[in-house]
Amino acid sequence: MPHYLYKAMDATGDLVPGNMEAANVPDLELRLGRMGLDLVDYTVTRTRTLALGRRKVTRSDLINFCFHMEQMTGAGVPILEGLGDLRDSMEQHPRFREIITSLIESIEAGRQLSEALQAHPEVFDRTFTSLVHAGEQSGRITDVFKNLADSLKWQDELAARTRKILTYPLVVSVVVLAVTFFLMIYLVPQLTAFIRNMGNELPLHTRALIFVSGLFIRWWHVILATPVLAWLLLRWRLRRGGAARKRWDGFILRLWLLGPVLHKIILARFATYFALMYAAGIPVLECLRLSEGIAGNRAVADGFRRAGQQIAEGASVAAAFQNTGIFPPLVVRMLKVGEATGALDRALRNVSYFYDREVREMTDRAQAMMEPAMTVTLGLLLGWIMLSVLGPVYDTIGSIRL
Repeated sequence: MPHYLYKAMDATGDLVPGNMEAANVPDLELRLGRMGLDLVDYTVTRTRTLALGRRKVTRSDLINFCFHMEQMTGAGVPILEGLGDLRDSMEQHPRFREIITSLIESIEAGRQLSEALQAHPEVFDRTFTSLVHAGEQSGRITDVFKNLADSLKWQDELAARTRKILTYPLVVSVVVLAVTFFLMIYLVPQLTAFIRNMGNELPLHTRALIFVSGLFIRWWHVILATPVLAWLLLRWRLRRGGAARKRWDGFILRLWLLGPVLHKIILARFATYFALMYAAGIPVLECLRLSEGIAGNRAVADGFRRAGQQIAEGASVAAAFQNTGIFPPLVVRMLKVGEATGALDRALRNVSYFYDREVREMTDRAQAMMEPAMTVTLGLLLGWIMLSVLGPVYDTIGSIRL
């Protein structure tokens, strides 16, 4: 289906630029008319060119969508009217406005909201559409949108905490790398030329500094290119082989400091969505199948798959999770209690709360540890250079006094 760059006029006479996918020009005019716009001019644009100028639908946009739909459906407003009101408020986001217009057209054609959402998998994933479908079947669509909004807010907060952890060490690492290059390529060669002229035998740490400085001078381009090439090669290898990606994901979970935090984040996300799906009436096996897509880690997703196979063969949920070996005793105990009491979703919400609290504490501790670690690293680097340069100078001065 072709894409169009268009200029349209709204009810006040202002020109509104945008882009939209349509079967042909009459279809484009019809879609714009549903948005309260009159087509003025258009240009057919290829998809790749168009995608460069498109604003993505972010998690914040989905939170606003869920909150709006929760309020509308909770007040008894029909879904079509609620979507129409939301579309009219999206003047600053043409891409999302286009998607909502497509949802309205699909519902007017006789489809359910969940079926209309499935036409946009790049925005609404399988878990999202499955929950909406379960809400439609159970008549609890308002609760589903409320829970989805809460879950998306939690993910947004988690992403913000993760960025907070990574920003400081990333900035400091860049500074340390820049300082190292400056010292090794510019400053150390000038100082070592002075030291060599003294004629004394150089200590081991000074000779090591001169050697490292020579490597930086001769091979600086290799030193800079190696991490980039290694990263690109790793990404290429992980994309080509499922087994390699699974081994890499398992290795990440075993990394010091990062691994435990990532594992708890995955388990908290799994517990949150599993409880949400189970409470919405989705069967356990379907919950596990959908959980494979939200894990974000092949090793954990493989554990979900094996647990689903064991449950399908007749094992209990707690026993199946215990046999996979990737779920800690806390999760297994909570599942046993949930199965015994018939409140599996409540037990999983407790797991999510526990791990969310642990992730907060661990990320705070990690950030507190990274700051002095980076400072000590920079201090050791500068101390090594100063000792290697000033040590021979002091030795020469001492020999002159003698």
